[in-house]
Amino acid sequence: MSERVSDYPRPPALAASGELVRVEALGQVLAETRRSLRVLETFHPPTYYLPPDAVRQELLQPCPGATFCEWKGVARYFDVVTDPGGPAERRLRRAAWTYPEPSASFAPLAGWIAVYPALMDGCWVDGERVIPQPGGFYGGWITSRVQGPFKGDPAHPELV
Repeated sequence: MSERVSDYPRPPALAASGELVRVEALGQVLAETRRSLRVLETFHPPTYYLPPDAVRQELLQPCPGATFCEWKGVARYFDVVTDPGGPAERRLRRAAWTYPEPSASFAPLAGWIAVYPALMDGCWVDGERVIPQPGGFYGGWITSRVQGPFKGDPAHPELV
C-alpha cells in the first residue's frame, strides 16, 4: 500500500505500527521491534519512534541541548556510543532523541526513541533499507511505499 506524504495531516498524526523495524549503528544492533509509533506530518516521510525496551540503552548517552517542536514539545538528545571512555570509543553525536514529557496530543511518545537514519549504519522496515530524509535536520524514513516530494529535498525548495 502506497502513502503520499502530501496527504499526511498538519498538525501531525501518531500511528502505531507492527512493521519490523531494525536499526544498526557503530556495528551493533541498536534496536529491533515490531512495536513502533510513526509520526505522520505533511510533506515529511514518517519518523519512527521505538519503545525504550527495544533499544539498547547502554549504547545511548544523554548529551547537552534540546529543541522545541510546536506539536510534540521539548526533545532531548542522545549520543550513540560504543566503549565509552575506552580506547575503542566510537560516538555518533546527537544521533537519537526522545520527548520525555511530550504535549498531551503526543503523550504516547513519552520516553520513546527516534534516530536519524542518515547517521546510522542502516535502518530497515520489514527488511527494506530506509533512505534518510534529505536535510540534516530531519529524521524521516523513506521506503518504497512512501511517495514524495519530501521537505528538505533540494529539488523542492518550496517545501520549507
